[in-house]
Amino acid sequence: MDGALPAWFEIGSLVVLTLILVADILIIFKRPHIPSMREAAIWVSVYAALAVIFGLAILLLGDVTHASEFYAGWLTEYSLSIDNLFVFVILMSRFAVPRKYQQEVLMVGIIMALVLRGIFIGVGAALIASFSWIFWIFGAFLIYTAFHQAFRSHDDEEETENRLIAALRKRVTMSPVYDGAKIRTTYQGKRMFTPMLIVFVAIAITDTIFAFDSIPAIFGITTSPFIVFTANVFALMGLRQLYFLLGGLLEKLEYLKYGIAFILAFIGVKLVLHALHENTLPFINGGHHVEWAPDIPTWLSLLVIVLSMAVSTVASLIKMRRSADTEKAESAK
Repeated sequence: MDGALPAWFEIGSLVVLTLILVADILIIFKRPHIPSMREAAIWVSVYAALAVIFGLAILLLGDVTHASEFYAGWLTEYSLSIDNLFVFVILMSRFAVPRKYQQEVLMVGIIMALVLRGIFIGVGAALIASFSWIFWIFGAFLIYTAFHQAFRSHDDEEETENRLIAALRKRVTMSPVYDGAKIRTTYQGKRMFTPMLIVFVAIAITDTIFAFDSIPAIFGITTSPFIVFTANVFALMGLRQLYFLLGGLLEKLEYLKYGIAFILAFIGVKLVLHALHENTLPFINGGHHVEWAPDIPTWLSLLVIVLSMAVSTVASLIKMRRSADTEKAESAK
């Protein structure tokens, strides 16, 4: 394949990314703390800069197509990860996790997300290699997910989640208090689980749901397992610091979900068009490709992703400011 990345670069990148993640984990578990806004902002900027540099390295060692696919994939996964982060904020609040130990919980959530996405990437790549018609399923799933994203009810999701948690509480003995980030503790002389077990179960459920959404989305941009995986890693790196940087702001970005929904719908349509272009199903156009179905270029995908996130974020900030001005005006009366 023209512009194929050298093996040494792919292997070396995976080794370096693994070392960075391991170092991050060791720092968190040895020194749990609440990062300052300045510390969080610095680390978020560092990880974003590393992603940009990595994309430039792909450009130099590969070609424009691979670099564009990485940037588009990274931004798509980053936007979906922010949505994932929003759910983490709700979970931390609902289960009253002490802020000092939220970093550890977030790190566990991020590791779970990476493992699940790694598994789904392997399965997705195998399916694409064996069955070209899988693009039909991926495309339809993303369009459905986009609709659900735009019109979902957090109350409905909480009800489903609460039923699972209630069932877990009935089957295990649970202490009424946390013991750091431990899931087992001794309370009043008895060994039992802590509420942290519930938090980890809820996060695992959330990560599984978001992995189902994110993997078809990025396979709509690139079919390179290496780019798919590294884009996911870079999207999840810095997510922990972003949680503390944005804080309660995430809940106020009410139009963000519509931007993410539009991205998912766009990629879903792109996958359906690709399926038409590569069609082998005998009951569609006699098993031949549909000539009028265009393949949407990666640069257009990248432009749509950036504009969708920018417009939804700016619109949310404008709405937030107007709401604040309205509250001030009413309180001044």
